[in-house]
Amino acid sequence: MAFYTYMVATARNGTIYTGSTDGLIRRTSQHRAKTFAGFTAKYGCAVLVWCEQHPTRHDAFVRERRIKKWNRVWKLELIEKMNPGWRDLFEDLF
Repeated sequence: MAFYTYMVATARNGTIYTGSTDGLIRRTSQHRAKTFAGFTAKYGCAVLVWCEQHPTRHDAFVRERRIKKWNRVWKLELIEKMNPGWRDLFEDLF
């Protein structure tokens, strides 16, 4: 089983949400469908712009918590480094 830390956004340089999951396709689909009321549904964060795989749930969760403490500039730099065009990476998962 794979575990992920990920970021979804509204658009390039838009609102960003950081999370972790063991089902990246399922969780991204839930963000897109606004399945759960909360931050991503309220602000429309549905574009998968960054993700990173981890060997354990704990590792993914720790990385999520660290990134959530970062300032916005650092988050933008992390996204730009992996995904300079801010492509929606969701299609790459299939």
